[in-house]
Amino acid sequence: MLFLYHAPISTCSQKVRLVLAEKELEWDGKAINFGKGEHLTPDYLKLNPNGVVPTLVHDGDPIIESSVITEYLDEAFPEKSVRPKDLKTLAHMRAWRQYIDEVPTPSIRPISFNTFFVPIWSKMTEEEFWDYTERLPLRKHFYRKMGRGGFSKAEIDESLDRLTQTLNRMEAALEDGDYIIGDHYTLADVALTPTVVRLEDCGRADLWDHLPRVARWYERIKARPNFDIAYMPGSRDLGAHI
Repeated sequence: MLFLYHAPISTCSQKVRLVLAEKELEWDGKAINFGKGEHLTPDYLKLNPNGVVPTLVHDGDPIIESSVITEYLDEAFPEKSVRPKDLKTLAHMRAWRQYIDEVPTPSIRPISFNTFFVPIWSKMTEEEFWDYTERLPLRKHFYRKMGRGGFSKAEIDESLDRLTQTLNRMEAALEDGDYIIGDHYTLADVALTPTVVRLEDCGRADLWDHLPRVARWYERIKARPNFDIAYMPGSRDLGAHI
């Protein structure tokens, strides 16, 4: 029995849903409502002390962190694997995934928050905002750095620089095949997909206008059967969640 606590708009939740759909695994789940603070309830924090989504519960045992969850799913359900079998190629994929976790994944957050979510915080008083951030186990300082008015131009420019570096690395890697690791769809592609989708939703598809391999990769990704399943209704309607 697979049960997923997730949020349609969460990029980390999207990664896990992409793997579940790719592997054609049956699962049940609950969409967490951030506005109602469902990610900060005592019951949820028992499952995931970080107070973030997603959380996978498999046969009663919680597994947290999206990159960990995606590898776990591939190990627990090895049919239709999304990881290379060759150990050196697997190490290459994991190096990409580590880079993705350290560079593009955190870099897309300031752009997402400034574009869609700052209106939530701007309606709060400074005291209300501070009290809310005090409840966050993992991202208190991220929110306080953002503040009620959003991230500065310098911080957004830094994020865009890191994301541009990522897209350039993708362009180079895609010289060797249709996907990031040659001709096989892997967790590297899974991990990159939500960032590229979010860039498009934030109006920054121009970042790969001059990168034809990235553009073709993205069209290939969107044409895969798992894409429309993972991007369930509401997944890209960020404005509706303000």
